[in-house]
Amino acid sequence: MNSIKNIFPLGFPWQTKDPFLFCAYHYDLYPKGNEEMGPAESLEGRSLGNDFTIKNGWRMYHGKTIPGFPSHPHRGFETISIANKGFCDHSDSLGAAGRFGNGDVQWMTAGAGVQHSEMFPLLNTEKENPLEFFQIWLNLAKKDKFVAPHFAMLWNEYIPIIKNTSATIKIIAGSYNKVNACAPAPNSWAANPENEVAIWTLHLEANTSFSIPASKNDISRTLYFYEGDSILIEDKTITPNHGIELISNTETIIKVGSKKAHILLLQGKPIKEPVVQHGPFVMNTESEIRDTMKEYGLTQFGGWPWQYTDNVHPKEKGRFAKFPDGTLVEK
Repeated sequence: MNSIKNIFPLGFPWQTKDPFLFCAYHYDLYPKGNEEMGPAESLEGRSLGNDFTIKNGWRMYHGKTIPGFPSHPHRGFETISIANKGFCDHSDSLGAAGRFGNGDVQWMTAGAGVQHSEMFPLLNTEKENPLEFFQIWLNLAKKDKFVAPHFAMLWNEYIPIIKNTSATIKIIAGSYNKVNACAPAPNSWAANPENEVAIWTLHLEANTSFSIPASKNDISRTLYFYEGDSILIEDKTITPNHGIELISNTETIIKVGSKKAHILLLQGKPIKEPVVQHGPFVMNTESEIRDTMKEYGLTQFGGWPWQYTDNVHPKEKGRFAKFPDGTLVEK
């Protein structure tokens, strides 16, 4: 049985299917850092504050001194941020903060509303600071749109990783071969196993085969092939920078070409509710969007407790998470 529904080129951001709303892949070859944790190179010629064009291998995004995304609001969905390489400094309107990287994952439920910033501090002054970072938006069901915001850190040391001769599978959400991911946020669509939400990173060895097992139900399942030479699925040869939408309730065999293949898998039962999005707000109706914009204008979702909108933590600080209740975890 043919398991391929569609093959499509990857743009920026990547195309997703319900229950996912958005997936952005950031790969930036940042240079050495300066004392402010920004690039130790000239920023001349960049559209600072809106620099999404790759120049010399990297972008500043909305940052003007340090690359990244200064304070901005979210409501009605979750962000799952995977820092494969480099570091991200998180700060939010609840007073929570963290520095995560080198394989860590941050899972944040925006729910009723939160502001946060995500900056990429260039901590190395003696060598380059490469960044590989995914941000995934997972929708919330209508009944959970207004839950209290929630912030969790999935440390790389505790995320299940399965290694065999053909593959390394990192299980950020869902399960593989009866190995379960760390618990997702409590109100997440991923919290109910019946929704079969899975987020895996797959690193497949050259000249090998890998099997993705069939799901229980017919759900959304998409592969994002972002680095490698080629893969073969059935009779289709697929090159990097392509997405593959699959029929989920049948097994899929991936045959890898002459170079290691790097793939992100996103799957889940669709929520099948109306989606009305206005920038960082995702609700079910236009009136809810209008109410959200009004409320944010009045409350700023609790305001911004940090001195700078592009807040970063001290350079010497290691990986850590500070939660809204004051609990501090250092790695």
